[in-house]
Amino acid sequence: MSPTVHRLAIRVRYCECDPMGVAHHSVYPVWFEMGRTELLRAQGGNYRELEAAGILLAVVRLEARYRAPARYDDELELVTTLEDAGHVKIEHTYALHRGAELLATGRTTLACLDRSGRARVLPASLQTKLDA
Repeated sequence: MSPTVHRLAIRVRYCECDPMGVAHHSVYPVWFEMGRTELLRAQGGNYRELEAAGILLAVVRLEARYRAPARYDDELELVTTLEDAGHVKIEHTYALHRGAELLATGRTTLACLDRSGRARVLPASLQTKLDA
């Protein structure tokens, strides 16, 4: 599999569900974050080191489309794909599956910022990881 794609196993926890046992819509963005964090880690990087160096990646756009409910204790697979890495922005897409069934899709755009919140160019070291 390409280094710009990562698969993450997720089991729906009780605390992520409403009283009917359905995963709440608010947990999907959290799962998306887990996917892109693990994608970066698989490429040899991590957010902690980026933040320590004053490089912040802020979500500036989030889209989610819910197709079918995930339920308590379901075993899911999240496929995270790096779609584009520009000078300042990074775009990912997400596909959440339960077996062969597609439950949700998503897309995020992250902007590279400095500690004062101003846009900055993605560092070469991060570009290298993203282009790998």
